[in-house]
Amino acid sequence: MLSRPQRVAASAVALAALALALTGLYLSFNNVAKFAHEELGFHSLEHGQLFIGGVDLGILTLIAVDLLLAWLGRPVTWIRYPVWLLTAATMALNSASAAPTGGWEPLDYVAVAAHAVVPVLFIAIVEIGRYVIDQVVRPDRERTSIPVHRWLLAPVSTARLYRRMRLWSLTYEEIVRRDADLRGYRIWLERLCAAEKRKPTADELLPITLAPHGYTVTEALALPGIQAGEAEERRRAAEEREREAEVARAEADATAKVRKAEARKTIRIAEIAAQAQVEEAERAAEDQRTAAERAAAHHGELIETAEMAEARARAAKAEREEAEERARQAEAEAAEEVARRETALLETAKAAEARARAAKAAREEAEEKEKEARALAAADTARREAALIETADAAEARKRAAEADRRAAEERARKAEADQLAARREAEARRIRTEAIEAERRAIEAAAETERRAAETRRAIAEIEARAAEAEDAARLTPRQRAVRRLARIALRETDGDLSRIPLERITGEFGVASSTASEYRSEAHELLASGYRP
Repeated sequence: MLSRPQRVAASAVALAALALALTGLYLSFNNVAKFAHEELGFHSLEHGQLFIGGVDLGILTLIAVDLLLAWLGRPVTWIRYPVWLLTAATMALNSASAAPTGGWEPLDYVAVAAHAVVPVLFIAIVEIGRYVIDQVVRPDRERTSIPVHRWLLAPVSTARLYRRMRLWSLTYEEIVRRDADLRGYRIWLERLCAAEKRKPTADELLPITLAPHGYTVTEALALPGIQAGEAEERRRAAEEREREAEVARAEADATAKVRKAEARKTIRIAEIAAQAQVEEAERAAEDQRTAAERAAAHHGELIETAEMAEARARAAKAEREEAEERARQAEAEAAEEVARRETALLETAKAAEARARAAKAAREEAEEKEKEARALAAADTARREAALIETADAAEARKRAAEADRRAAEERARKAEADQLAARREAEARRIRTEAIEAERRAIEAAAETERRAAETRRAIAEIEARAAEAEDAARLTPRQRAVRRLARIALRETDGDLSRIPLERITGEFGVASSTASEYRSEAHELLASGYRP
């Protein structure tokens, strides 16, 4: 925790940085907005102001997010690069707005460079604040970047060091420690072989051989023992499976013998049941034969009675057919009578309708003639009145009325065109709304399909994990071996087996181990995938 004076000092620095940021924004706002409007093609000065306001707001937002993540102990390094890029763009626009239109004088270079002073100061203060927050939140963290002086003093070896850091996701302190261990081991091995006057064995050369693959000296020296232990464990597992298979075969033989005995017993029971069914069928056949003989004796008595019943049935059928024929004739006569009556009524209705149409036509003709007579009378009266009152003023009035009528007709035509345009726009708006609704529907269907596929993928992953867990239980793997296989399955599922694309921080968070152990997990998973492991 900071003391009170330290908190006061930190608050003062934060206020000063904020004041510096506001000063830079104030100085660059109008210049860049005017330059964007006049030189960059923005339609208006307001658009230019919105542009520079958005850029400045983006810079401040990214800086706030960067500082917040550093405060929470979860810094993201790449956030600073967009901040630098946007700040450089603001500096370039400011400098361009101050550039002269003619020749350059020495003072012009000073004026252009002056526009970059405040942004550079602000970025420097932000970077210092980020570093201070990171040191306060994580004081004992290892360095993840290579110091600049190493690049200057040993650029070639530093490039190789940087390649291994990024290839195996190692920190700077860890890769330096590994190099020191490897150099020390190499020197010790040379001295040992020189003292014993022999060449190093293959096992002794393992740290040098496996160093390009991310192994430490300790891991490389322990690898033969680990492999021998795993081979022994696999041999014991194979023997255990063989014993279990023998037990299973013995159990299967015993079960087969029991089933054979049960089958013989079942066959005997079926034979006894079949014999009983045969005897029962013979008795039933004898009973049926006796009943048939009695039925044959009784059949002769019933023949005469059957013939009499059949004669009565034929007579009843003839009477029923005769009654049906009389009913059909009556229906036909009734239908003819109804048709005659409908025909008569239809002719009467047509005649009445014809008379009504004739009367209507005569009445309309009389009304038309009367209207024509009135119109002729009115026209004659109007001509007479016009002849009596025709003057120059009346002619001028008619001319003005005709002009007003023409203007009204033009206004009605313009209104009709406007109505047609509005109708077309309304139809286009309805079409766009319909297309938007259809697009939204398709998007919803696509989202549902995506969710269904994601659910199927999750179910398949769960089944693979379950089968892998069963296989690991059967193989009696240690927790470390289970974790390595789980990491290999994650790499196969998410990065197509490329473990270098899985961050070391995710492995530490996923399995709850230290950074060095996570690196070992990744190396072991890489070896496991290289050996052909597939769940």
